[in-house]
Amino acid sequence: TARAPNFSLFGYARPTTPKLAARTDIFAFSDVTSCGTSTEVSVPCMFSRQGRAAYDEAAIRGSEGVLNVLARAGYEVRWLDNQSGCKGVCAGVESLRPDPAALPALCDGERCLDEALLESSRALLRDPQGNLVLVLHQLGNHGPAYFRRYPEAFRRFTPTCDDEDLSKCTREQVVNSYDNALSYTDHVLARGIDLLKELEPRYDAALLYVSDHGESLGENGLYLHGLPYSIAPAEQTRVPMLMWLSSGFAARNRVDAACLRGQAARPASHDNLFHTVLGLLDVRTAVRDDALDLTAPCRS
Repeated sequence: TARAPNFSLFGYARPTTPKLAARTDIFAFSDVTSCGTSTEVSVPCMFSRQGRAAYDEAAIRGSEGVLNVLARAGYEVRWLDNQSGCKGVCAGVESLRPDPAALPALCDGERCLDEALLESSRALLRDPQGNLVLVLHQLGNHGPAYFRRYPEAFRRFTPTCDDEDLSKCTREQVVNSYDNALSYTDHVLARGIDLLKELEPRYDAALLYVSDHGESLGENGLYLHGLPYSIAPAEQTRVPMLMWLSSGFAARNRVDAACLRGQAARPASHDNLFHTVLGLLDVRTAVRDDALDLTAPCRS
């Protein structure tokens, strides 16, 4: 539930993404639109080949998504969830959740912070056998309890809205809490990249991050998300997308970094995800469309 307009990486005035902004090795896609305005719609759609352009819910839910294609191609695929489940996307692949008992510093009785996904990933990433695709489904900025999505150390913008009933807070308080949660996502993503960099001597690695939908924060009196797509404001459909490639991964796949930075400035959408993942992982199949692969023009 991260919206692109509040990423300082894309020009937002507040420093909500300082750790990502300090990196010179990421590709930030600044004009990305979602397939839906809710997790229930966007997650199945973004992992499908139908996408928004040919949106058909029955076809999306009745056909294999990109994770199934990857598993068929021989990849080990794991779905690690800190949210409300995979909405059918992980059917046929192993699905896991962080263990609160093993991570007491990151979990309480009701929820785990998203860093629990990284800690839970460590054992999987140490597996020396085969090729692994790991999906981390964040709790992220899911409202209305934005104040529960970050630890106290990330309570940087104040005063905050510390109530799940947003009507009890001012718009300033709601935005402050939302931005604090985004700042925590910045921290989690930067830590995720650092974790993969630790493995560079042994593995070629890549990270792709994209939000499932955006969020209204009081614009035109609207809050949260889930409006019908045809009338949804841009705040609910403009989402951030980032990519990081290890030097070994970029070299093995012959990815031109300067070209990819140019690609990142062009419009993109959830429709690109299915084909970009298959392209990056060199999975050759009739359902892959190189015209929708964001990296295809940059791979020699």
